[in-house]
Amino acid sequence: MASLAEIRARIAAQENKAQKGASGAQSDNAIYPHWNMSEGTSATVRFLPDADSNNTFFWVERQIIKLPFNGVKGDPNTKQIQVQVPCVEMYGDNCPVLAEVRPWYKDETLKELANKYWKKRSYLFQGFVRTNPIGDDTTPANPIRRFIISPQIFTIIKSSLMDPEMEELPTDYMRGLDFNIKKTTKGGYADYSTSNWSRKESALTEVEQAALEAHGLFNLADFLPKKPSEAELRIIKEMFEASVDGRPYDPDKWGAYYRPYGLEMPQGVAQPATQTSQPAVQAPAVASSNVDEDPPFDTNEPVVVPKTTSSDKAQDILAMIRARQNKA
Repeated sequence: MASLAEIRARIAAQENKAQKGASGAQSDNAIYPHWNMSEGTSATVRFLPDADSNNTFFWVERQIIKLPFNGVKGDPNTKQIQVQVPCVEMYGDNCPVLAEVRPWYKDETLKELANKYWKKRSYLFQGFVRTNPIGDDTTPANPIRRFIISPQIFTIIKSSLMDPEMEELPTDYMRGLDFNIKKTTKGGYADYSTSNWSRKESALTEVEQAALEAHGLFNLADFLPKKPSEAELRIIKEMFEASVDGRPYDPDKWGAYYRPYGLEMPQGVAQPATQTSQPAVQAPAVASSNVDEDPPFDTNEPVVVPKTTSSDKAQDILAMIRARQNKA
């Protein structure tokens, strides 16, 4: 049985974690912002295994849906904002947003809108930063950093793992490989397509081994967005409908559940026990992976668009799609 001191310590740790999530703070500087590198520079990182022995991989996948809004209700000075919500397909459940969006791909005129609301993947890794070109980045007390990796970089990582010439896991402590994140530009956007694994194996240094001994590995799944409750799924769907309709974000309705980064929860709004927080650090989109998923383009039946729906208003589009679904 746990002692009173252990129980108190665990409760304090949980409360501290909840406060961080609610405020959006990232005080430990654990996430390495490789997107802040200057063009033409390279960061060398050494990935480490997941603390979860049941995870076959040394990463976990994040699935996020981005909901754009035309400002904030009651604030005429705000411009378009964006709210990120977890896609529950990440947990093996049916996502109410994607259930509505999937049929849009049957219509050529709706594919662009469908892409806007389709889930975006990123991948969470952990490891050491061995070469850091970001001058103002400070190494935290725990030098084991977390990395939010875009699909563009992840494709390079994954494809190399299938290379028969790679004999050891790159996370092996003694015979592992470094990974070089190289930033260039393409079409005016950041591009990481030249990133690669180092060819030479290397062992962890004594300092790195000591850090592992002192701090241990992260359980990567602990840093995924919390699975939404049924009430939160209803809020997500309501926000999605408002976003498509072109309405502004309503902090009084949704502020206790999901908020755009930097927006405080309105006073007098009760915070639900199952509140889901936004990720504190968001990697900017990469040009080559703006649509970084596998949308369901392989639809079977063509859809005829009624002439009365030629309007580009979001309300008309949403009503048309729902009428189409009800008829089916």
